[in-house]
Amino acid sequence: QLQLVESGGGLVQPGGSLRLSCAASGFTLDYYVIGWFRQAPGKEREGVSCIGRIGGNTNYADSVKGRFTISRSNANGTVYLQMNSLKPEDTAIYYCAAVGPTLEAQCARVVEYDYWGQGTQVTVSS
Repeated sequence: QLQLVESGGGLVQPGGSLRLSCAASGFTLDYYVIGWFRQAPGKEREGVSCIGRIGGNTNYADSVKGRFTISRSNANGTVYLQMNSLKPEDTAIYYCAAVGPTLEAQCARVVEYDYWGQGTQVTVSS
């Protein structure tokens, strides 16, 4: 059973940066499509970014384009979400999700994820 673990959340001032990590114990995520989602209090969960299986493409929500970058580590299969120029409206619980194993390279085609992490809190405040 694939279990995802997010880490890297915390409190940061507006304009600051955080890097979130998504890892799976005992598995490499190379052949999984990975998505990052977030949910703020009182709001619906929204997709933030996704990455296809290793070598696949990436996709971003309009609200984070140019500020967030999703990537994979070739060394350990961890997926990262680098978040720069953070804004108070980025405050939310961030979740990573996975589907696979798959050869799907176009992550935007994925509509349902099978595995979810427990989430990590990101708070942007002065």
